[in-house]
Amino acid sequence: MQHNLFTTMRSLKLAEGCKGTQVYALNPSAPPPPPPPGNSGGGGGSGGTGGVGDKLLQHLSDHLRVNSVRSKSSRTYPPPSNQANALVSPEFLLPCGLPVTDLLEPQIDPCLKFVDLVDMMAQVYRRIENCSQFEKSGAYLEQCAIFRGISDPKLFRRSLRSSRQHAVDVHAKVVLASWLRFERREDELIGTTSMDCCGRNLECPKATLVSGYDPESVYDPCICSGASRSEMMNEDECSTSEEVDYDMSFCIGDEEVRCVRYKIASLSRPFKAMLYGGFREMKRATINFTQNGISVEGMRAAEIFSRTNRLDNFPPNVVLELLKLANRFCCDELKSACDSHLAHLVNSLDEAMLLIEYGLEEAAYLLVAACLQIFLRELPSSMHNPNVIKFFCSAEGRERLASLGHASFTLYFFLSQIAMEDDMKSNTTVMLLERLVECAVDNWEKQLAYHQLGVVMLERKEYKDAQRWFNAAVEAGHLYSLVGVARSKFKRDHRYSAYKIINSLISDHKATGWMHQERSLYCSGKEKLLDLDTATELDPTLTFPYKFRAVALVEENQFGAAISELNKILGFKASPDCLEMRAWISIGMEDYEGALKDIRALLTLEPNFMMFNWKIHGDHMVELLRPLAQQWSQADCWMQLYDRWSSVDDIGSLAVVHHMLANDPGKSLLRFRQSLLLLRLNCQKAAMRSLRLARNHSKSEHERLVYEGWILYDTGHREEALAKAEESISIQRSFEAFFLKAYALADSTLDPDSSNYVIQLLQEALKCPSDGLRKGQALNNLGSVYVDCEKLDLAADCYTNALTIKHTRAHQGLARVYHLKNQRKAAFDEMTKLIEKAQNNASAYEKRSEYCDREMAQSDLSLATQLDPLRTYPYRYRAAVLMDDHKESEAIDELSRAISFKPDLQLLHLRAAFYDSMGEGAAAIKDCEAALCIDPGHADTLELYHKAREPNDQK
Repeated sequence: MQHNLFTTMRSLKLAEGCKGTQVYALNPSAPPPPPPPGNSGGGGGSGGTGGVGDKLLQHLSDHLRVNSVRSKSSRTYPPPSNQANALVSPEFLLPCGLPVTDLLEPQIDPCLKFVDLVDMMAQVYRRIENCSQFEKSGAYLEQCAIFRGISDPKLFRRSLRSSRQHAVDVHAKVVLASWLRFERREDELIGTTSMDCCGRNLECPKATLVSGYDPESVYDPCICSGASRSEMMNEDECSTSEEVDYDMSFCIGDEEVRCVRYKIASLSRPFKAMLYGGFREMKRATINFTQNGISVEGMRAAEIFSRTNRLDNFPPNVVLELLKLANRFCCDELKSACDSHLAHLVNSLDEAMLLIEYGLEEAAYLLVAACLQIFLRELPSSMHNPNVIKFFCSAEGRERLASLGHASFTLYFFLSQIAMEDDMKSNTTVMLLERLVECAVDNWEKQLAYHQLGVVMLERKEYKDAQRWFNAAVEAGHLYSLVGVARSKFKRDHRYSAYKIINSLISDHKATGWMHQERSLYCSGKEKLLDLDTATELDPTLTFPYKFRAVALVEENQFGAAISELNKILGFKASPDCLEMRAWISIGMEDYEGALKDIRALLTLEPNFMMFNWKIHGDHMVELLRPLAQQWSQADCWMQLYDRWSSVDDIGSLAVVHHMLANDPGKSLLRFRQSLLLLRLNCQKAAMRSLRLARNHSKSEHERLVYEGWILYDTGHREEALAKAEESISIQRSFEAFFLKAYALADSTLDPDSSNYVIQLLQEALKCPSDGLRKGQALNNLGSVYVDCEKLDLAADCYTNALTIKHTRAHQGLARVYHLKNQRKAAFDEMTKLIEKAQNNASAYEKRSEYCDREMAQSDLSLATQLDPLRTYPYRYRAAVLMDDHKESEAIDELSRAISFKPDLQLLHLRAAFYDSMGEGAAAIKDCEAALCIDPGHADTLELYHKAREPNDQK
């Protein structure tokens, strides 16, 4: 059986689960918290409450003004003295106090959210399968909106690619290709331009301007590479001249333009009627054309075009004249040629701004599309250009675009997402969402547009308007918008009315975590806590219940218990708002080391994070806390990183790397390490930002190519990533280039020859210079390949060598070797060592369950679920055990519990198989369709789906 080879350092399960928000209350009258138990640093003594001296106040104020990027220093500073700690109290660092529960509330998700997500996924899969080819692009766009709601960037990008693949008209191709480019944020790559081509038709700015349905060609090499040769050939053809028998002239002013009568007549019916239709011009050899708004140069160009059908040698201003002439005299072929020619000349924002007005005036579809493409490929910076925004935001601008077929739901869906990320409360966001509403036609489009406008109005504290838009979304069928209706009422002091709305929702439908979370806002005491506990039980990924319980414990002066509550979710979800809350509470209990660690990790996830109810920038808090924490040199930091990486302390490792980058912000190697950690934490958006920074700060071409390769690989471009790795190796052999190539090649089912090649690549990587962190990873991966090739002794050597340089995860590989050698006790002991060493050890408990008896396995898997409820294997194991014991309904419930907050492919497939074995064909079909929505090519699910459908197909 083929195993996933490299699962430890770079996770392939990428989820954008780190988009935290912070809506906290500050309590200026809160009592000073007690010092932590056992604190011997003097921070809790009388000096801590004796006021702040002017000198220290000035010192800390100076720190606020210091840039967070400090110059590199080789000096090792001593730890802060007790006296320094005693001079600073939590009240000074938290002048607004600690958070209070009364004003805490969760943010309403601006995405589509469903009571029965599985049913919705099944429906959209059926729509994609059954709709006509010209409707597929829109169906895939609906799938995009669903996947946006479950925060899976990998699935979202795949659906977006499919929508572009099946796009028919130029407008849709332009918008979707620009969106795909934006998702990679190539605008942040130094040295690139908005019109750079990725080499495939899928995103090529020239290929998007070709209309027609051709889904098979989107992954082919694009036309860019052959453009220059084609243009040269065209020029050669155009330059060849023949003897022309002119038989008439157009007089413009004092000059004449000699023409061939029948060639000019062939341009359009009006010209034909003028020259051959009985008008007096028919008999004239010279026709006065002075009053028709065309220059001599323009008319000469028209004459040449009438004979050659070419525009290559004419300057843009002349082609614009021809476009006007074509519109005036209905010259369709000339207009189409001018439109296409001008469209391919647009290469910059200034050109686009100039030409779009001509395009709109002359109804030049392709020209406007090309200008629109520039605006979109320049995002997000073009969003702040007032001349660009006027076309998108105003109702008049939308109408002008719509007159040419360039105002669509797809366009405003794209623009509104960027605006909401940039500034949820801005007028630009509101206007774009209003245009989105105007373009919404299908039911799902109306649900999304109304709901998002409601969310924005709620953020702007325009509660009546928010309630109106949420109500419209509910009427369109989006039940989650009832949360917005209730919240809007609550903000207007209609608390009981809000309670009744959510209570009815819970009564009428199968309860979900977000329902109980919302109802908790409108009740108090034990009922509130019960709702929050139920919310966590139904959906442990919701952050608000943990934060509320933590703050409630702080209000009872139980600071340690509050930290423990937040640790529960931070153990499996790196949430910025939970990191902020833990730092906040740590400051309150004078654990400045812990607070600084969390704030550094938080700033890695969101560099511009504003803390404590948007009162202070995270960088400023770092400067305030730095003098109160242990001072490390860069060498100390490397040792700390080594230790924390080895102990699987990912958040601690992020904090150390952030510290090191403050001293050396241009270190691309550190940025790359940062991206690896972020991927391990399933924070892909932040990981991609770190990779882009690594690429931008790379000191050599071969290093830059490696980082570009990882960017391509992590966004689904495996072949292109391999090409980057090979190009890097051709310039200079390096560890990272060989590692990238091996990793990308191993991301498929390997035959023996391919496995041997991957082994050679990893061996070459190990011969190149690198640090112990990466050498350990390469040894671990090499061991995995050896295991798959059944070379167990060589695998054991690799894992043992990795462990000698503290690559702790190698215990798992060594345990696997012992297991395959039938040494089950040794495998169990090896995993126990990993559990003891690793701070994040849910996966270790899960893996150890394979090497022990059934009762112990159940215990380990129960603990794994408690530590990380997002791991799906424990649910599948327990369900299989229940099914073996003929407890079918309990087995279904076990799987349904996880599916309700994580619609995973394997979980859905297993539940479908259970339903099929129980004779519940309809339920099996629905689960198969939902699973195929996630992975349409999953062979086992397709087989089960066809089997389950056989009775229906025979009717």
